[in-house]
Amino acid sequence: GQAGKLLDKMLEAIGQNRKNTYISNIIFWRPPGNRNPTEEEINACLPFVYKHLEIIKPKILILAGAIPSKFILNKRDSGITQLRGKWFEIKLDEADLKIKTMPIYHPAFLLRQPARKREAWEDLKNIKKEIEKIT
Repeated sequence: GQAGKLLDKMLEAIGQNRKNTYISNIIFWRPPGNRNPTEEEINACLPFVYKHLEIIKPKILILAGAIPSKFILNKRDSGITQLRGKWFEIKLDEADLKIKTMPIYHPAFLLRQPARKREAWEDLKNIKKEIEKIT
């Protein structure tokens, strides 16, 4: 859809694509009516999300949207506008893994709020700088 096409453009802008980027959702099915997932649904999937991270061992994790940002960063009282554009470090103790993480606006949100694309572009430029440091 349109959000997927925008995601492709966002990845391309930072020298990435769907072949060199691992993409996953916080839950592995679309909730009925395309509603936001419940906390129960997210908590059922989080162990699998963390296992994916342990296996993939990403150098950088980009959290697209409010829901994964709130749950992965354990900042449930914060909104995406407060979290986006800031670097965080998540630690997966079982794998002794630390991952540099940045929340960004979800492409679907940017389609509904095109005025936010300027902020998204700034976030992408910061992510690109970090990618260039580690490659």
